[in-house]
Amino acid sequence: MAITQQIIFIAVLGVTAWLVFQRVGIIKRTILLGKDEDRKDQPGKRFATMLRVAFGQKKMFDRPIIGILHFAVYAGFILINIEVLEIVLDGVLGTHRLFAPLLGSFYPFLIGFFELLALGVMLACGIFLLRRTVTKVERLQPSRHREMNGWPQLDGKLILIFEIVLMFAILTMNAADSVLQDLGSVHYTSSGPFFISHALNPIFSGWNESTLIIYERVAWWLHIVGIFVFAVYMTYSKHLHIVLAFPNTYFSRLTPKGKMNNMPEITSEVKIMLGLETQAGDAQAVPERFGAKDVQDLSWKNLMDAYSCTECGRCTSACPANLTGKKLSPRKIMMDTRDRLEDIGRNMQANQGEFKDDGKSLMGDYILEEEILACTSCNACVQECPVLINPLDIILQLRRYKIMDEAHAPASWNAMFQNLDTNQAPWKFSPGDRFNWVDGLNSKAAE
Repeated sequence: MAITQQIIFIAVLGVTAWLVFQRVGIIKRTILLGKDEDRKDQPGKRFATMLRVAFGQKKMFDRPIIGILHFAVYAGFILINIEVLEIVLDGVLGTHRLFAPLLGSFYPFLIGFFELLALGVMLACGIFLLRRTVTKVERLQPSRHREMNGWPQLDGKLILIFEIVLMFAILTMNAADSVLQDLGSVHYTSSGPFFISHALNPIFSGWNESTLIIYERVAWWLHIVGIFVFAVYMTYSKHLHIVLAFPNTYFSRLTPKGKMNNMPEITSEVKIMLGLETQAGDAQAVPERFGAKDVQDLSWKNLMDAYSCTECGRCTSACPANLTGKKLSPRKIMMDTRDRLEDIGRNMQANQGEFKDDGKSLMGDYILEEEILACTSCNACVQECPVLINPLDIILQLRRYKIMDEAHAPASWNAMFQNLDTNQAPWKFSPGDRFNWVDGLNSKAAE
C-alpha cells in the first residue's frame, strides 16, 4: 500500500510540475512580446525597494489593520511551505514526518509555530471573506466596478475558502496524527503534542485506529494535493502576484512618479527644429507606430505589471476620474491588458508558439477610448499600488497612439495642441503678451 501511495504521489507531483512549467513558459513568452526596456541600473537600490515593498509589505501597512491581516496570510504562505517540503519528501520517500528524528525536541515547537500561522491564515481569510460578502467593501463589488463581474469576483472568494480548507486539513491531520501517536500506531513516530492541533484531540479520542488512519491519510492527501492544485491555479489567477510581486518591485521605476517619459523620436525632432541636433547625426528613425495599439507596443515591464496585478482596487478607489463616475478604472486597464496577454498566449499555443493575427488589439477591443481620455495623469493609481504597478504608463502610451498615430483627439484637445504649436502655451494669446499681467502689478507697486 505504501509503495502504491508513493507511485501515485510521484505521478501527481510530476503532473503538477509539468503543468506549472507549461504555464510559466507561456507567461514568460507573452511578457517578452513587449519592447525592450533597461531596468538593470542601480541594483542595490532596486533590491532595497524589493525588500521593503514586496518582502516587507510596506505599502500594505498604509492601512494598518488590513496590512496586519494580509501579513498573516503572506507569512503563513511563506513559512508553512517549510512543512510542505517535509510532506513532499515524505510522499516521495514513503516516510512519515521525516524531519522529526532530525530535529528532536525542536520539531513539535516548529510544527506548533506553523500551526499558529495556519490559525492566523484561517482567521485573516475569514475576515477577508466577510469583507467581500457581508460588509461588501465598495472597491470589490461588481455592482460598482464592472471589471469585477463574473470570474474576478468568484476568484477572490474561492481562493479564500480554499485557503481556509487547506489550513483546516493540516490542523485536523496533525490532531489525528497526535492521537495515533498516543495509541502507539505503527508508522506514526512519536514527536510530542503540537501547539494548536493538540486542542482538537478530543474530537478524535473516541475513534478507532483504522478510522483515524483513514482520516489522517485523507487530510494529508487533501492538504498536499490542494497545495499542488493551488500552484497550478495561481498561474491562471490574480494570485500570480505572490510570485511576481518580487521581480515587479525590483524592476519598478526609480525616477519620481510624476515624471513622464518622453518619446525619444519626438524629442529628437523638437531638438532638430531648435537647432540642438542635426538631421544627419542624432535624429531618431521614424517609428513604425507612435504610442501603443496592442501589447506588443508596450514594454515588457508594462506586461509584467499586468500579470502582477492583485485586483485589490486601491488604484481605482483613489482615481478621481472613477470617483466622479467616468468609465476609467486603472484596475480594469491592468486586467484588460492581462486578458489580452492570455488571449495571445492561447493563440500561440494553438499555433506552435507563434502568434497569428486575430484581428484584435488592446486599444479598442479591450480598452475603450473613453477610458483613456478620462485619465487626468494625476498618478494617484501609481501611488496607491502595493506592488508598484504603473497603470498610467499604459494609459499614456494608448493615448499617444490615438492622438499621434490616428490623429483622433477631442476638439478641445486639438485647440490646445494648436495653441501649443503656435503660441508655445495652451492659451490662445501671443507669446509676446505672456507677461503683460506683470506690468499691472508693477504699476500698482509703484503707486
